[in-house]
Amino acid sequence: MTAYVDRQTTLADQVTLTGIGVHSGKPASITLVPAEACVGVVFSRTDGDSSKEIPALWDKVSATALCTVLDDPSKDGISTVEHLMAALFGMGIDNVIVEIDGPEMPIMDGSSHAFVEAIEQVGIRKLDRGRRYLKVKKTVRVDNGSAWCELHPYDGTKFDITIDFDTPAIGNQKFVSDITPDVFRNELCRARTFGYVKDVEQLWKMGFALGSSLENSVAISDDKVLNPEGTRWPDEFARHKALDAVGDLALAGLPILGLYRSFKGGHKMNHSILVRLFEDPSAFEIVESPAFRQVGQVDKGGLAAAAAFGPDVS
Repeated sequence: MTAYVDRQTTLADQVTLTGIGVHSGKPASITLVPAEACVGVVFSRTDGDSSKEIPALWDKVSATALCTVLDDPSKDGISTVEHLMAALFGMGIDNVIVEIDGPEMPIMDGSSHAFVEAIEQVGIRKLDRGRRYLKVKKTVRVDNGSAWCELHPYDGTKFDITIDFDTPAIGNQKFVSDITPDVFRNELCRARTFGYVKDVEQLWKMGFALGSSLENSVAISDDKVLNPEGTRWPDEFARHKALDAVGDLALAGLPILGLYRSFKGGHKMNHSILVRLFEDPSAFEIVESPAFRQVGQVDKGGLAAAAAFGPDVS
């Protein structure tokens, strides 16, 4: 049983992380700055004259092809926000200013692990305001060919993610769990992005994935994992897809009380389910500090040996 979080949170101190952008291959640095209650997560570019701030919200999403993008990165926007957003959601951080010195988040090792470590390094501070939640009241669904996703009413926060790739290196994998800080820290945050070498070679020609490497991606070529260390779990691909879904749904602006299920999903469908949810005001309500149960157990199934390379293009 996991204790219910009844108050909003922020970081106890600011912390800086540096790395490279997965697409540009250029240095990228962010500073996570504590924020007051009800601010939410806000991105702020520090590399220009503009002081524009971008709330981390679903209606600010401008692209989902290679990653999740907020606004226009050629101006004041930010790309590849999903791994940080997953860490903030998974670790229970409600309010923070993300100062960033360019258009792209640092990819780190391709997972959320470095962001979780940074959060734990400075600690979490409770604020003097009740925590608000977005409670799903009825099922909403999006279909896209054989792929689909759904949000259901649920007494807690749960993700049920199934992937199905036509390669023996990945195959059919499933990750199901209530999402709590312990589960996110131990079961999800180290799952890395993945892709195929043949796809990355094409992306390089287009000027993308210039920072992609075996240091920040799981790579597949000829149905084999190229990373010398292999995968971190047999089902690391499904876990990373779940990590991405947690980050993308964090753009609801409030922690979700509900069950999210997806089959063959990705960034586009994760965003689409939020669009569909907010199209129907009767499908949700905002509640403050309700009592609910979080189990925090992981159900595993459909495992297969796995791996791949470069930015996830779903």
